[in-house]
Amino acid sequence: MRGWQHTYTLLITLLAIAALAWHGPIPQWPDYHAFADRRSGYGIANVADVLSNLPFALVALYGALRLWPRRHAAALQAGWNGHALFLVALLLTAVGSSYYHLAPDDSRLLWDRLPIALACAGLLAGVHAQACASRQLIELSVLAVLSVLWWHCTGDLRPYVALQLAPLVLIPLWQWYAPRRDRLAYAAAIALYVLAKVAELADQAILNASAIVSGHTLKHLLAASAALMIVQCLIGRTATRAGA
Repeated sequence: MRGWQHTYTLLITLLAIAALAWHGPIPQWPDYHAFADRRSGYGIANVADVLSNLPFALVALYGALRLWPRRHAAALQAGWNGHALFLVALLLTAVGSSYYHLAPDDSRLLWDRLPIALACAGLLAGVHAQACASRQLIELSVLAVLSVLWWHCTGDLRPYVALQLAPLVLIPLWQWYAPRRDRLAYAAAIALYVLAKVAELADQAILNASAIVSGHTLKHLLAASAALMIVQCLIGRTATRAGA
């Protein structure tokens, strides 16, 4: 990573911390757990929001099966620990989010947000991929867990929001000199994730318009598609190097 990228990373981080400190606490809105689609099916409450987490598990297992044999390849080795955490966190997200959506409340939401935070930490560490990646991964993982515990204990979402925004801002900066294939894949993943957050905010409106799928269910599918883009990019790295 070039010197200017380190400088801008530090500057962006400090500005974000200052902006969040100035903003003050970000509370969770009171009706957060009131999701639009409350239909049951197959004996499962909130069936669409529960089963739409299955793609996270499928992406995680697909990534593990394809990438584990290639983990020592030069194209993957530096960032492997971070990407491995990302895959594990995806699998845990499928479990935690399904558990939460069966009976949404704050106590269950903790187990939904913890793996999401760890996925962000793993992705950041995997893309940054420095020589100190193992130490960096531990530090980011601890910060991820603390960001969720901070919300759980204080009701303030600022650290958790900052962690979710960090990959959207820092990864394009870090990939400035990356191969075009990587930049396009991560740009597509970021775009899908942003669409997922928009769908989440339009939960009821999307269900009203479609009468089939809610915004929150669509959020799960879009976020899983974003994860798949990243996994496919990592698989493509080794295939490109092997064919070079």
